[in-house]
Order: sequence, then structure tokens, then C-alpha cells
Amino acid sequence: MPSSQHRAENGAPAAGAKPEGAKPEGERIAKRIARAGLCSRREAEAWIAEGRVVVDGRTLTSPALVVGPSAKILVDGKPLPMAEATRLFRYYKPRGLLTTAHDPQGRVTIYDKLPHDLPRVMPIGRLDLTSEGLLLLTNDGELKRRLELPATGWLRRYRARVNGRIEPEKLAGLAEGIRIDGVNYGPIRAALDRQKGGNAWLTISLAEGKNREIRKVCEHFGWPVSRLIRIAYGPFQLGELPRGGIEEIPPKFLREQLGLQAPRHAPHHANRRRQP
Repeated sequence: MPSSQHRAENGAPAAGAKPEGAKPEGERIAKRIARAGLCSRREAEAWIAEGRVVVDGRTLTSPALVVGPSAKILVDGKPLPMAEATRLFRYYKPRGLLTTAHDPQGRVTIYDKLPHDLPRVMPIGRLDLTSEGLLLLTNDGELKRRLELPATGWLRRYRARVNGRIEPEKLAGLAEGIRIDGVNYGPIRAALDRQKGGNAWLTISLAEGKNREIRKVCEHFGWPVSRLIRIAYGPFQLGELPRGGIEEIPPKFLREQLGLQAPRHAPHHANRRRQP
């Protein structure tokens, strides 16, 4: 007996949707919405709970639904767009921009500075207000979720300018992780690049960055961070990208890094570097 939300609420399952457990041909509704580039899968689940998603004329309140290719899906009353080819961009986020779509305080966000002809994109991970450097942007909510999971094992690499005299033994000890104010931080690779007077440059790599982790760890040792630049996210490098610049990662390179198959009719996207 099908147990989908549609049968429970309306007496019969939707024409293009099937309950989980029936092994239908399709995918979960939140994943379908994420692939369309409207939001991440988690955000899609929240939209469903808010009653913003309609499948075949029935409003959903639970994401526990698998939809087939013929399902008619509306989000906020508008048809769900067809999933576009996955695209990924490198963006040099300058200091002073928030990594968010909207700020209640009216501060400037990355979306205020991005080119207007970009597709709708979402950031993979975040950089805080005073940090800068590589920020990956994608039009695919499912890819966003995948690359944010620690299970990828990809290192995030940063250069940090700190105030203070660096003690190499403390840097070496970070390879075992550290506990600060009751919070456990995983292994951190840290190396001294240059010490000049009371300032130093460090290269720091970590697999799972907690909120303001590098700043908190350095401050714990008495080395306040005055500048923090992300220079790599897994295989993707900041390289020579200028501050505020954006460049699409070639689809072939993206597929190679993620193990994706090429679409039958892959659209051509010029690998253009945009100047700020």
C-alpha cells in the first residue's frame, strides 16, 4: 500500500510521483529542485516544509517523495526550470563582501558585485566578511552539497598574515588537532613561509573548516590574523585570478575531478575570465 504524502492527504498518489520504497524511476523531490539550480537540497527541504512546492497540483509538506520525469513541479507558483548543465566558477572574493544572498543590515554581498549575466549561482562553503580569496560558485545545488561535505577529503588551503613571533613546535603540534574553549579542531597542516619582524606569513591547510577556525587557532597562540586568503579548494586554485575576478572552470576539468560523465549535448560555455 503506497504511503506517500499525496495518498495520505489526497487519497491517491500524484501522477508523476511515487512513494519511497516502491523503487520508482526518478529522484527525491528536494534533489530535483537542487539540480534545477534554485537552491541547495537542504534549502529545498525547508521550502517544502513551508508549503512552497506543489507536485501535480498537490502541495507538499514533506520531502519524502520520489518524482518521475513527468511530474509537474511548481515552486512559489512557478514551473521548476529544467536542470541545466552543471557549471562551476572560480571567484576571487574581496574583503568586505558577505557570502550571502541577502543581509538584513544592508551590507554589500558577493551578489552585488558578480556579473549580471551569470546564471543563478550558489557559493560552495563560505568566506567571512574580512577574508578573501577563492570562492567556488555553482548553479547546481546537488554539487554544492557534495563539495561541502568533509567526505570529499579535499583540503582548503590558505595564506595567513599574523602578528607575532612564530614558534615552529606549535605549528607542528597542530597536525594532531587541538582543543580550544571546549571545541575540538581536526588536524591542521601549518608551515611558516616568512617571518619579518613582528609579522609572519603562514600556509595553512585543513579538510573541514569550522567557523573562523584559522583565526581562533592563531589567536589561541597569540598570533592575531591580519589577513586571510584562501588559495585553493581541493584541486581548484586561486592562481592569478585578480581580486574581484571570476572565471568558469572548464567542464572537462570539472568532470575529471568529480568523475562525471559528459552530457550528450553539452552546451558550450567560453572559459572567460571576467575582470572586476
